[in-house]
Amino acid sequence: MRPDPADPTSTDFREAVGTRLGAHLDTMAARLEPVSPILPVLVDVARDLTAGGKRLRPGFAYWGWIAAAGTDDVPEALLGAVSAFELLHVGVLIHDDVLDGSDTRHGRPAAHRQFEAWHRAGGGSGDAEAFGRAMAVLLGDQLIVWSGELATTAGLEPDAWHRAAPYWHAVRTEVNSGQVLDVCAQYGVGRDPGASAEQVATRVLEEKTSRYTVQRPVQFGAAAGGADEHAIDALGRFGLALGRAFQLRDDLLGVFGDETTTGKPAAGDLREGKRTVLVARALESSPDAAELQGLLGRADLTDPQIDRARGILVDSGAVESVEQTITRDYARALAELDAARITAPGRQALAELARMCVERDA
Repeated sequence: MRPDPADPTSTDFREAVGTRLGAHLDTMAARLEPVSPILPVLVDVARDLTAGGKRLRPGFAYWGWIAAAGTDDVPEALLGAVSAFELLHVGVLIHDDVLDGSDTRHGRPAAHRQFEAWHRAGGGSGDAEAFGRAMAVLLGDQLIVWSGELATTAGLEPDAWHRAAPYWHAVRTEVNSGQVLDVCAQYGVGRDPGASAEQVATRVLEEKTSRYTVQRPVQFGAAAGGADEHAIDALGRFGLALGRAFQLRDDLLGVFGDETTTGKPAAGDLREGKRTVLVARALESSPDAAELQGLLGRADLTDPQIDRARGILVDSGAVESVEQTITRDYARALAELDAARITAPGRQALAELARMCVERDA
């Protein structure tokens, strides 16, 4: 595969990541089959949920390496190591869908719905929905474990792994911490009296999304490629700012996105009562804040109620404000990228990945 900085997640790149994920899942299936013929069903669902996707996180890690290494002669082991970020990502999404009660992910039934259907088809006893949720939690845990095994056994040179490992270990703690903060904010538990609703929402998006989507993958790749401290720090600032913009775009899509394009339930964030920066700003500024508050977190929202909530968000100025913040964070990220001491192909590819993060409808 010839790296192309103008197309950093090319078809060849996505297929290469998919091949490595498939091989790793084959190994896991071979390990599970002798224990019980039931266990490989975990791998079957994992295969379904890891198929396709933009492969952004492996892309940031891969091009972080090229940005630092000064060559596009990429070691084969790097593809396995960066693919681990995709496996981690899918494990986190499975947990996220259970927490949110989402029915679909990327246009496919969410993991807990697939297991629920398996229960019903097999005439299982007890509550099919409870079974589905329990199995999905276990699969999410399993994928996070398997992601660690893939990262550590990919075959990176010992010195490269030693430099990159701190970022791999950090990201798995940070994304889980972000999930905890998100749940606490959604349920109003453990409030920080010194923090506004928007400050809490920003902290959630940085921990839950920004670090594990951009910052840590690009730092992982750059560290493996031998980047100096200046480049690592600059890429860290790039990643944090871009990751914020990425999540803010997600927040807008979670309310206004087209379900057929996003692959997620329409207005899912409203039904789940997500306390995003978008919502925090509307609740702070809108004269209809109490009405919006009453609509949030209701699974039975009707189409007219969804339209009303969307109208409040627009009329409050929160949508326009979030768009402006995306623009500022994107510009800040590109400025950090311009200042970083990295290779020209790496800079070009990371800039294109940044554009893909903010200019999207899914």
